Amino acid sequence: MTSPRAFWEQHTCLPLTLDADVGDLLRYRRPGGAYVSVNVGYAPHSRDDALSYIGHFTRAIEDHPDLELATTIGEIDAAVPGDRIVVAFDLEDSAPLAGDLDMVEVFYGLGVKSLLPSYNNGNAAGGGCLDAVDSGLTAYGRDLVRRMNTVGMLVDGSHCGTRTGLDLSEASEQPMIYSHSAMRGVWDHARNITDEQARECAATGGVIGIPGVGIFLGPNTATLDAFVAHIDYAVELVGPEHVGIGSDYSFDADTIMEDLAANPELFPEEYTRWGTIRFVEPETTLLIERELVGRGYPEETVRGILGGNFRRVAAQVWK
Repeated sequence: MTSPRAFWEQHTCLPLTLDADVGDLLRYRRPGGAYVSVNVGYAPHSRDDALSYIGHFTRAIEDHPDLELATTIGEIDAAVPGDRIVVAFDLEDSAPLAGDLDMVEVFYGLGVKSLLPSYNNGNAAGGGCLDAVDSGLTAYGRDLVRRMNTVGMLVDGSHCGTRTGLDLSEASEQPMIYSHSAMRGVWDHARNITDEQARECAATGGVIGIPGVGIFLGPNTATLDAFVAHIDYAVELVGPEHVGIGSDYSFDADTIMEDLAANPELFPEEYTRWGTIRFVEPETTLLIERELVGRGYPEETVRGILGGNFRRVAAQVWK
């Protein structure tokens, strides 16, 4: 990127409604600009749902003077020096494809640059992280990975089961990512990834985006120190070039418990046992840069974790 420390947020969540305020993304504004990937659908959503959210977000971003929809590396690099927020999309589950692999290219053309096959529970593509038994990536899931590789969409293992995540690393011919997954070696939560998953992701050339969700960082510990503890662990385990940020911040955090209650099959006791989920807010996430510098991280390492590592992988995979 033109800026030595441009920020890359690999996963954040606006309300999945047709009146969501995209202006909330300005909370990521900082000197050097920022790229932000916004979720546009997950397991409960149909193809039409996801297309509707994409349509709303696209129109709202295009109408906003301080936001820009830019989904090629060249467009992102051109926009970032103006301290702008540059936006693309991601899908958290393959359900919105409705079993049609041709939809990978359709969604990619609409700005969806990454997709994870299964969200918490198993589906036609593979196992979820909350499954009692994860049988791994299915034949359809492997076909999905091949199509994503062909189209240029990033393969994402977050929310998938351990076996399925490892299968993704084996099946993908391109670097794969964990867009928003903390480290199980720091905090033993089913949504966090094992050391083996992290190593196999790194072996593909991929990147692990550390989230800022309290229940994934610790016992609902949404603090900067807890966030950076997972970064430190991942850096030590797989090297700094394979670590980034995917905060998973929910801009409707005040009502998220209603969503959890409405979808108990997706959000069982592993999500609800600590009460209202806390999140590291964007303003605090942006302090990671200062924290890493203060801990003596080299300039090149800070630049990579802050955004350069995910940019590198996107430049390799996107077409």
